[in-house]
Amino acid sequence: MQLIFAIQQVFRQPPIPYEPAKHSLKAWAKYCLQERGYKIVYADKADFAVESRVDGKVYFNVTDQLENLDPKTGWIVRDRTTQAVTIIAPQPKER
Repeated sequence: MQLIFAIQQVFRQPPIPYEPAKHSLKAWAKYCLQERGYKIVYADKADFAVESRVDGKVYFNVTDQLENLDPKTGWIVRDRTTQAVTIIAPQPKER
């Protein structure tokens, strides 16, 4: 999925650093994506969705823990110790 690779590039050098005292992790992730031109839309069963011409709507949740991640949505995971951000693609739907 091309969108996942592009989003990984955003978080390798985010436009602003994450500061927990100033904003939530979700708000920071949304800001970083919007700042780089991504269209962020409301998502009923996820934190937000990113609309892409190629991939359509891709749903994302944001967390700082790698446990119990629902494979139906994509994940933006920030490691507390290293401050590195990992993007996990949603699993394709079974037919």
